[in-house]
Amino acid sequence: MTPVLVSARSAALLLTHWRAGSDAPAYEALADAVRVLVIDGRVPHGARLPAERGLAGALGVSRTTVANAYARLREDGYLTSLRGSGSVVRLPLDGRPDPEQFDGVVPEDVLDLRKAALRSAPVVAEAVERAMRHLPAALAGIGFDTVGDPGLRAAIADRYTERGLPTTPAEVVVTVGAQHAIALLARVLVGRGDPVLLESPTYPHAHEALRAAGGRPVTVPVDPRGGWDEGVLDATVRRSAPTLAYVMPDLHNPTGATMPASTRRVLLEAAAAVGMVVVADETMGELRIDGPPSPPLAVDAPGEVVMVGSADKVFWGGLRIGWIRATPELLQRLLLARPTGDLGTPTLDQLVARELVPQTAAVLEARRPALREGRDGLVSALRARLPEWDVPSPAGGLTTWVGLGRPVSSALVLAARAEGVVLASGGVFGPDGGFERSLRVPFTVTGADRERLVDVLGRAWERVGGASSGARGSLAAVV
Repeated sequence: MTPVLVSARSAALLLTHWRAGSDAPAYEALADAVRVLVIDGRVPHGARLPAERGLAGALGVSRTTVANAYARLREDGYLTSLRGSGSVVRLPLDGRPDPEQFDGVVPEDVLDLRKAALRSAPVVAEAVERAMRHLPAALAGIGFDTVGDPGLRAAIADRYTERGLPTTPAEVVVTVGAQHAIALLARVLVGRGDPVLLESPTYPHAHEALRAAGGRPVTVPVDPRGGWDEGVLDATVRRSAPTLAYVMPDLHNPTGATMPASTRRVLLEAAAAVGMVVVADETMGELRIDGPPSPPLAVDAPGEVVMVGSADKVFWGGLRIGWIRATPELLQRLLLARPTGDLGTPTLDQLVARELVPQTAAVLEARRPALREGRDGLVSALRARLPEWDVPSPAGGLTTWVGLGRPVSSALVLAARAEGVVLASGGVFGPDGGFERSLRVPFTVTGADRERLVDVLGRAWERVGGASSGARGSLAAVV
């Protein structure tokens, strides 16, 4: 298979702030910047980097600088030279293991915070026991289908109805988590070259799925404090006429912003005017700490709104159950396309979720004190240790979107990784690049882990050029 080619222009856009936060030699700083792109997945394993001369021209540096950076990356195991293929990205197998290789079990000396998730709710174990009672009846069938367990679909429909959106089981399909739902919708609704509306920043795997389907991203900004600019949102939709919009109106990931009623009206009216399907991802949406919950976006919508939900944030990340709430006509299109990707959602997981979904409100109420303590504790600790940072206190969700004030997110992540604290850099969340001045920090950690996180971030900040910075150097040996 021919490696994916990263053009010099694309690489230069990804490396806009490659010198920030480092007074190491230019080639070391460049090698560090490429390294974090590989770690974050923004440059995929197996991709071919641009030729030395081309990248040097795009960055405005000497070819020697790029050659030395590539040499350092080869030495550290991040590049390999293949005859006829140039410099190809790889992930090293030696040194500190990458958390993606831990199979879900993270060593005690690594604090992996790239995924914002909670530990299992206590009711999950009880639900598993109850689900096992229904297993003999399920074993009488073939064990898989693309629609979902009828009891679970009814429970999901009832939950939407309780929240003000009347729903029947015929309007629900069960998927293998929310990401599967997003990818399936992208595959069915997006054609090659179609404009798709994305928030910026956004959930990275969603924009990856939409790009993979051929979508051409059109972005609108979301600010953790100011939220969505209604004028920009309305003008972008009406000017670009996107085929699909992917939005997170409640407790947006990563900013934590919630879309007010007036902005929802602007979005829905513009969508109806241009025939745009709105996909509303509620994966984080019910994890509210402060204030009353908002009704689902599809309530009284003038156009087509598809709701995507998930059991994993509320109950447990290991329960890979998601769903799509849409018109029966759209669901039929999705079901016809689904078998080319998968043949159904695991039956046992659905039986467990069938027991849990009716308990959603009670579980959320039980989780709220711990979520509040986690948020308030982390926000307070970060503000005290790093007063130059802008640390918002979101109304819910699982993370805070920190403003660093300087474009050093990648360098900061690498410095923290050297001490076993693994975070995603701000750039991961940018569908059109950027966000080197931001960092998503989960507040799902407590006690000693929170103290360690804040302490490591404080030292990492000093290392990359914070207010009390001492000497700084290369991050080549971080991973």
